[in-house]
Amino acid sequence: MAEKEVLLTPEGLQKLEEELEYLKRVRRREVAARIKQALEFGDISENSEYDDAKNEQAFVEGRILQLEKILSSARLVSGNNKTDVITVGSRVRLRDLDSGEEVEYSIVGSAEADPAQFRISNESPVGRALVGQRAGQEVTIQVPAGTLRYKVLAVE
Repeated sequence: MAEKEVLLTPEGLQKLEEELEYLKRVRRREVAARIKQALEFGDISENSEYDDAKNEQAFVEGRILQLEKILSSARLVSGNNKTDVITVGSRVRLRDLDSGEEVEYSIVGSAEADPAQFRISNESPVGRALVGQRAGQEVTIQVPAGTLRYKVLAVE
């Protein structure tokens, strides 16, 4: 089964590479030191410090594997969109046609999505509906909470 291609902006690629480097160079050593210290307490069968450190080690190693998999199947997308068509890497300004409120999103790949920071995935309902649209167009989007109606004001 072929691995799913992961779209990353240059900023997202750098962030994931930095996280991987930190986990490998710093967190692994910290967790190993915690395990060593917990072993010094004696019997590991009833040693909660040891159990906790081993659980943390499993989490760190799992995240390292996850990041390596993401980076091995990553395709870099440019944030320099020279057209007015929304793509991954675009920054879009929208007006909610119901409330009149304006919002700005960055369209990113799923590995970089962070809705709290207005970075939405191209695979989310909103991201999927926006990709391919142009400034001036109106978009109606079905989401679990109902229907959203936006006018695309600008694409960068």
